[in-house]
Amino acid sequence: MTTFRYDAAILERFPAVTGGVILATGLRNGPTPEPLRAAYLEEQRATLARIGETPLSQLPTLAAWRGAFRRFGVDPTQCRSAAEALLRRLTKKGDIPSINALVDLGNLVSIRYALPVAVFDTRSLAGPLAVRFATGEERYTPLGQPDVTEHPAAGEVVFADDAGLVFAERWCWRQSDQSAARDDTAAVVISVEAQHEGARPEIEAALADLLALLERYAGGHTISAVLDVRRSELADN
Repeated sequence: MTTFRYDAAILERFPAVTGGVILATGLRNGPTPEPLRAAYLEEQRATLARIGETPLSQLPTLAAWRGAFRRFGVDPTQCRSAAEALLRRLTKKGDIPSINALVDLGNLVSIRYALPVAVFDTRSLAGPLAVRFATGEERYTPLGQPDVTEHPAAGEVVFADDAGLVFAERWCWRQSDQSAARDDTAAVVISVEAQHEGARPEIEAALADLLALLERYAGGHTISAVLDVRRSELADN
């Protein structure tokens, strides 16, 4: 059984957080199919046109994430949310490289809504994946550095399991090496999250887009829900 949840202390400190969550199994991943690649490139062009000359810090979705980062003691100009990092790459470089089907479909939705989307491979998951405050004793392995072990700062927000393995540090800043979606990934937890007030319609739309893309390009079995202060957990029973 796979479970995703928001810890009660997180919901108390960040009552506006809204997360669209998908638990998926039996997926097929691999190099991005040409139709998905074309859709991803078109979304990048549309996003650049939509943003225009607007500073990323003025986009309401990203501004809300900057505020959340500050509230748990992280400078958002040094550690940008995943969505802001993607859009910063896009606006400065003109494109975002293709990784694989699961990563690309997540990034497509992320830039469309300017919201962080995480695709977590669950093969290393021990118990529920929780969004919670770190104690500082958890273990984090940076992406691409499998022999390195770091520890999050106490009080920062992490995605972590019951064994203390961190799947992403500083909430939605950077995923771990163990959680990255690879070509043979078959089971994932996907989250798309917002911190701004009134975010539920956008989260619902982003969640619907993710589910449609998964069905077309990865198959498998999915369950999904929108989580917030009223419902904090999703489990695949």
